[in-house]
Amino acid sequence: MEIRKGIAVSPGIAICRPLVIDSKDYRIPRRSIKPSSRASEVKRIRDAFADAIRELTDLAEVQGSADSKIKDIFAVHLRYLRDKSFRKSITDYVSSELTTAEYAVYTKLNEIAFHFESVKDVYISARASDIYDIEKRLLTQLLGDVADEVEHLKEEVVIIAHDLTPTQTAGFNRDFVKGFATEAGGRTSHTAIVARSLGIPAVVALEDTTSSITSDSTVIIDGNRGIVIVDPDDDMIAQYRKYAEDFLSFEHKLDALRDLPAVTRDGVRVMLMGNIEFPAEAVIVKNKGGEGIGLYRSEFLYLYSGSEPTEADHYEAYSEAVKAVEGKPVVIRTMDLGADKLPQGSSHITETNPVLGLRSIRYCLQHLTMFKTQLRAILRASVLGDVRVMFPLISNLEELRQAKMIIRDVMEDLDDEGRPYNPNLPIGIMIETPSAALTASLLSGPSDFFSIGTNDLIQYTLAVDRANERVSTLWTPADPAVLRLIRSVIHDANKAKIGLSVCGEVASDPQYIMLLLGMGVRTLSLAPPMIPEIKQVIRSVTIEECNYLARKVATMDSQRQIKNLLRDSTMKILPEAF
Repeated sequence: MEIRKGIAVSPGIAICRPLVIDSKDYRIPRRSIKPSSRASEVKRIRDAFADAIRELTDLAEVQGSADSKIKDIFAVHLRYLRDKSFRKSITDYVSSELTTAEYAVYTKLNEIAFHFESVKDVYISARASDIYDIEKRLLTQLLGDVADEVEHLKEEVVIIAHDLTPTQTAGFNRDFVKGFATEAGGRTSHTAIVARSLGIPAVVALEDTTSSITSDSTVIIDGNRGIVIVDPDDDMIAQYRKYAEDFLSFEHKLDALRDLPAVTRDGVRVMLMGNIEFPAEAVIVKNKGGEGIGLYRSEFLYLYSGSEPTEADHYEAYSEAVKAVEGKPVVIRTMDLGADKLPQGSSHITETNPVLGLRSIRYCLQHLTMFKTQLRAILRASVLGDVRVMFPLISNLEELRQAKMIIRDVMEDLDDEGRPYNPNLPIGIMIETPSAALTASLLSGPSDFFSIGTNDLIQYTLAVDRANERVSTLWTPADPAVLRLIRSVIHDANKAKIGLSVCGEVASDPQYIMLLLGMGVRTLSLAPPMIPEIKQVIRSVTIEECNYLARKVATMDSQRQIKNLLRDSTMKILPEAF
């Protein structure tokens, strides 16, 4: 039995056999196979070579005819792929070392590439790039089998991977994928956010986990404590089955709160809304007792499809969400693309630091056709209910003015076409950068509401990449610098008499609810599965208690002090959450 500690990012317990997903863009871990599987792994290698040759031959015919240099490069690659001794060195490695086909390709081709790189002759050392290219092509063929296996699952599994994209996670069949664990990632990576929204137990930031798991293993994923147990003994399995039953019972108990208001013991009303990625999730928000959609992450329309969504695609998705919540607010955030969220099939320039690069509103302002298409659909959907629009990652007043000017242009186009829309559509912004937080008093003038996106606000304030497992423990909402910025934004929003909500993952964390209430927050937007738990916290406290806690936190200079105080305060009212 092996117990590994990571970061808990989505609550719940899963006990299943694992399905390990490798990626051609990462190190392929060594995994052993049984002697009886030797022949099938060798066949997979032969098939991968045959498919790679066929694919490369087709490319050579199409692209090589236009450029003789490209044709020569393809010829070199085909020569390697058709070399029987080259292929035999890989199949022999599988047979002698009893490893997976992926690991054999990865190991042998890296050995060859390293050999080329070590030669002083410039021409020969340059051949290493050809080997890496062939390696990636073969791994694409081999790992495609795994992708097919994920798509056509027939039994319950937990997914184990170095990392997962948000799109991969969103595409999991929840009837069969019961949890996942990754070596990379942090609590607020977009993959973790999707897991919480879908209610899939997940643990991230585990070191070198994929190499120790075989297809014969049993794996427990504890998304509450951030633990992954490989090959647990019978006592551990029994203990966790009981723990899972208790957790499920706790969730059912909270579901009884669905139709009750989120009101503190001294009568202060708090609005709880849901964060969604897909229109179908609006029903989950409603079923969990949410009072509308506080954050519709519209970029998943771009990420989940192989083509750019049309205006009709946008309109259909927004209409479905608006109709599902039956007159309650729907806040649609314009596409937050860039960084780790890039449309499939789109060409993009690799950025040294994409988190600080062309993303969110910056991406929108440089892709005006895409931006206007989305805004047209949002405006058209605005006549169906209480629709509001929100711009992400606004960092200065000029960006906000530009975005509003584009909305006015789109409104004029709709007027010319005679299409109806709400001319008084509320327009808000995400406060996600220190510059926006520090100039909130200026940004409040052209804004109808603020939504504090704590995930990025913390990332940029503390200079911590929230998706980097090496520094993810430094990412914390309890840092005094972060709390001072949040407090300042709340003050400026209240002074300007505009709406304010918190829509980051802090709103889904029971430990921070009393503090947020004490700081003056009265609207929260969170992962739908967490709505009942947060409602229970709100209904268990008084604003006087929350105000006292917030004042006490304001006197502290250590994030550890603050975390301990918040944890102890929450445990007193909701011990089941821990």
